[in-house]
Amino acid sequence: MKAPPILAKSWFAARALFPPALLLPAMVFSQALPPADPASVGMDGEKLTLVTARLQKHIDDGDIPGVVAAVARYGKLVYFESLGQSDLENSREMAPHTLFRIYSMTRQITSVAVLQQYERGRFQLDDPISLYLPEFADQRVLLDPDGTDTGQTRERVGDISVAHLLTHTSGLGARSSALYREHNVRDKSVSLDEMTDRAARIPLFHDPGTAFRYGIHATILGKLVEVWSGQPFDEYLRENLFDPLGMSGTMFWAEGENAQRLAVVYRPADGKLNPHRIESVPWTSRPPLIEGGVGLLSTVPDFLRFSQMVLNRGELDGHRVLRGETAELLYQNAVPEAAMPIGASGYWRGSGWTLGGFNLVMDAAAYNFPIGYGVIWWDGSAATRYFIDPNEGMVMVIMSQVSPSRGGGFRENFKRLVDEAVVERRG
Repeated sequence: MKAPPILAKSWFAARALFPPALLLPAMVFSQALPPADPASVGMDGEKLTLVTARLQKHIDDGDIPGVVAAVARYGKLVYFESLGQSDLENSREMAPHTLFRIYSMTRQITSVAVLQQYERGRFQLDDPISLYLPEFADQRVLLDPDGTDTGQTRERVGDISVAHLLTHTSGLGARSSALYREHNVRDKSVSLDEMTDRAARIPLFHDPGTAFRYGIHATILGKLVEVWSGQPFDEYLRENLFDPLGMSGTMFWAEGENAQRLAVVYRPADGKLNPHRIESVPWTSRPPLIEGGVGLLSTVPDFLRFSQMVLNRGELDGHRVLRGETAELLYQNAVPEAAMPIGASGYWRGSGWTLGGFNLVMDAAAYNFPIGYGVIWWDGSAATRYFIDPNEGMVMVIMSQVSPSRGGGFRENFKRLVDEAVVERRG
């Protein structure tokens, strides 16, 4: 796909020079939502300029190389900025269509694909996954969940269900865990079939349904989508989600002209940002592992559209990808009571997890930035994040590329300042 020209780096900067009607083509090419004046949806445009100023300070301070950020309310785009650079060494500016490694923001897309298959009657949520992936039938459990001795195991109590995978309560672990690293469970140089086999050969950390452990679940779900649909996972997503939602900038790899849109990942060291390669397998050609957990590239406009579909309970621009009753599952905690709370500190302590793969805010006081009960959200390990707020009819997306992902708290400051710009609240 040929990259579109950059007609306006900043919609709000351009508004000072041109009438809004003349800016519409820029929004159309970027596939964002229809633009509107902030005041028309109960937001303060002057306060939104403080968002831009604070993000620019994070760039000037060397926290992040650049950023693309957007806010929509009631389906209308009220804030969209691309600031700084996507490639410091080559002085390449951030643009609305810049591609980012979104890592764990891939999980919710995979979960929506799973729920589509659920609607089509391909499985039940409490089905054992061994019905479809027999290699998981006899998986055992570690005697010591903090250990790596795979010779010290016991029989598993209960089966891993599809719902356990969706809620990180299956007993599988994180790709970065010592046990999985020791046995090379997750490796982008192997196929999805091989990674699935490797995950099934390693004992579980705990019995299914008894504890929350953030992990490789969505990648196994991607394999299940292949089994249920009879299609390669990437083809299924393109046909059933990306094309209907107009997400032409979301892909598992970027080649040709798309490769020029891919932002560089940076890591701070010695007072400067240095290029950093997280993966040994490049993102500019088809990887052996098509990974439903952390494998996608995307853009801010695409994630605005995905988020708005979720906010609309499964529909966008006349395209319905989930039934309304199924979409409600995206907003409901589905973690078994035995596995609650899902964490002991910070926002984990105040959160649940939904069948849509989202973190669900259940106790806003546990968060270190303003957020409301019932908001669903998640982020990626290379400094991306998004929020879907059904209370205020808002979606927020912000993307940069630094690892570790903190970036001086730029995502938290973005959320705080956007919240302050809301002058008319529903509640």
